[in-house]
Amino acid sequence: MGSVIVVGTGIAGLVAALEASRSHDVTLVTKWELAESNTKYAQGGIAAALFDDDSVESHIDDTLRAGAGLNSHRAVEVLCTEGPDRVRDLIRLGVAFDREHGELARGREAAHSRSRILHAGGDATGAAIEAALVLAVRESAARVIEYAFVTDLVVSDGRVVGVDVIAPAVGARRLEADSVILASGGAGQLYRHTTNPIVTTGDGAAAALRAGAVLSDVEFYQFHPTSLAVPGNFLISEAVRGEGAMILDADGRRFMTDWHPDGELAPRDVVARGIARQMAAQGGTPVLLDATALGAEFLAERFPGITRVCHEYGLEWGSEPIPVTPAAHYWMGGVRTDEWGRTSLPGLFAVGEVACTGVHGANRLASNSLLESLVFAWRSVGMLDQPWPDAAVLDDSMPPEPLDTPVDPTELFTRLELQQLMWDEAGLFRSGEQLQHAAEQLAHWIPDGSGTVTAQENANLLELSRVIVQAALAREESRGAHYRSDFPATRPQLARHLGWAQLQPARKVTVSC
Repeated sequence: MGSVIVVGTGIAGLVAALEASRSHDVTLVTKWELAESNTKYAQGGIAAALFDDDSVESHIDDTLRAGAGLNSHRAVEVLCTEGPDRVRDLIRLGVAFDREHGELARGREAAHSRSRILHAGGDATGAAIEAALVLAVRESAARVIEYAFVTDLVVSDGRVVGVDVIAPAVGARRLEADSVILASGGAGQLYRHTTNPIVTTGDGAAAALRAGAVLSDVEFYQFHPTSLAVPGNFLISEAVRGEGAMILDADGRRFMTDWHPDGELAPRDVVARGIARQMAAQGGTPVLLDATALGAEFLAERFPGITRVCHEYGLEWGSEPIPVTPAAHYWMGGVRTDEWGRTSLPGLFAVGEVACTGVHGANRLASNSLLESLVFAWRSVGMLDQPWPDAAVLDDSMPPEPLDTPVDPTELFTRLELQQLMWDEAGLFRSGEQLQHAAEQLAHWIPDGSGTVTAQENANLLELSRVIVQAALAREESRGAHYRSDFPATRPQLARHLGWAQLQPARKVTVSC
């Protein structure tokens, strides 16, 4: 029986651990408690072509349009074709998706041409999925180590053979295995305003980069258009707009139709930038999300979690519009994989938000993220005992061209300083001047050397910030979630991936395209 280490306990990690435990010795590692992950906070739902008036082909077309010409067509086909069966797996595991008249209920979100979004508990889809999977994993043969921070991947003779961790229960130790599946999530803590929980510090992606794995599409970070404009940036699901809510300026005027014929249901990057422009025009004050036409009773039933949080802040969204603002939400880039979750580093799989399968391209279609995690986690387990492909299959970019931003760390920094810099200079709107300023500042920063988990998280965020900023500098066009004010047009000749690899031992970053 082969051995596997799974890192992370969102939907991707839990599915991978559960499936692998049927045939392998599995150790599941998470830096917080088992049930804490980004999945837990997912509101909108999971997209799949499950209904008679929908089709896999339509889901594929919608995903490709949202991705702005940078999707992997093969990965999108896999996602949309296998997605319905994987969702049925969730139902068999006990996920109680909402129903109407005995049939699965469904909603519609931005850039979908059909109503195909399943939800559970109204706006608690992620929590329902997480709870069912946690229960299944606890009943499986998988070994679980909670509160264990993965500091690095262990590489021997060019193959990943384990992870180094620090944990209160076991101290600093090395866990060895035949394969490692990274399912460690994204890096939402890169930005000052984010819908992501505090644990999303990009640890898996940074560890993979240091180990020599290729990262791809890192310049594409999606900003959700509507987070509640209060501390914490609580997410206001896109499903609210799917039900008919409108976005208004400070004077009560609906303005998104100025930017796109689909208005509030335009692709997320378009809506987020439209809101940001309007906020700038009205002096930085939030715009308003008006769901009052839906009625307080409907909102409380369909979106109980959002209703509860609104009440906590003294907001009655059934009778008055609520203030919203964009916030960092989802990273399309990550550790580059094939359609089986295999990375450029033998023995290392990556699934979920830490991975870049190519499914999302330059802009993720709403509610495709849970589906991606589910589909590719399941597929990765099927390859655990198979020969590794040639690395060239996963890294087909041109030889690297080094960028002239030397890394010369001399100044301590705080996480808040880094987050503010990334928000100001590498956020919704970017320019060469802003990005160059960010690159120069990042080149001089160094985290404290205390060795604490927080210090190591900050080091990971710094490393990923440098990569994202330099990739954004290299992509001299606007595409999907990446918008350059000095290059506002999309340039077809740049419809290619930027592949990143860590140079050893100098710890510098290069780009190839």
